[in-house]
Amino acid sequence: METFIFSAIIAGAFLMIINIIRFFKFIRSTSDVLSSGRRRDKAWAYTAFILLVFFLFGYIIIALFSKPGFLMSMVLFWGSVFVAIILTLIFNLLGTAKERSIDIAQVLIGVIDARDPNLNGHSKQVQDVTMLLYNSLPFYMIRDINPISLQYAALIHDVGKLGIPEAILNKPEKLTAEEWQIMKTHPQVGVDLLKSLNTFDDISDWILYHHERVDGNGYYKIPEEEIPLASKIIAIADTYSAITMRRSYKDARTHEEAIQIIKEVAGTQLDEELVEYFLTIPKEDLIACMPES
Repeated sequence: METFIFSAIIAGAFLMIINIIRFFKFIRSTSDVLSSGRRRDKAWAYTAFILLVFFLFGYIIIALFSKPGFLMSMVLFWGSVFVAIILTLIFNLLGTAKERSIDIAQVLIGVIDARDPNLNGHSKQVQDVTMLLYNSLPFYMIRDINPISLQYAALIHDVGKLGIPEAILNKPEKLTAEEWQIMKTHPQVGVDLLKSLNTFDDISDWILYHHERVDGNGYYKIPEEEIPLASKIIAIADTYSAITMRRSYKDARTHEEAIQIIKEVAGTQLDEELVEYFLTIPKEDLIACMPES
């Protein structure tokens, strides 16, 4: 019986270690645009984490320095199981909420894109290609980029075009210098639109600088080292989409033509190292991102 009691407590302690690791990962995952909360919420989360660690030490002390009975061992073991179940429910609920939120955002952005024949399906394609590139990059490059936040930044990168007159957006000819200056304001317009949503503060620069060039000749002329990595990733996806989509002023180009153009502008317009990783993405995966005609 003593062996059974000791085994039950050790099993509970082991499960509690797993619970602590899962909860720590959960805390880290709540830094994206959908789940980042107020400081008070983070304080409660870290308090819960500390309590879990405290309970783990309780399991160890009881197992090593006391003589618990059968009832105590069952309480400790099933207590760990209960915590594991609660954590699983929380993780699943949050995951479902994130998925639904992204789905809703995609629909809303799709409606916005639909007003402009030059954008219809563009934002979703940029989001999909962005995540393909993100998942192709080594961990050391992307460890500070939350994937959920990147998904949102890529999806809403052109939301500022809501503030651009349709006559400019849909113009079939080349824009005049004055019209081009207006068009170039759309990243700032997008950031201004999102200011009321504090949760998007962390990705505002990603959106603002997605038209920057690594040679310093982008919209805002900022040097390469000041361009956020996320903006550089979105810029490649945006370029691929712009080339392969039909616009009122040009026909769609093929995948092969897009790849060739991207190779040519690597190191001037686009980040050369990121382009190298982009070129490793299978053709069929990129073509699957293209919006339906």
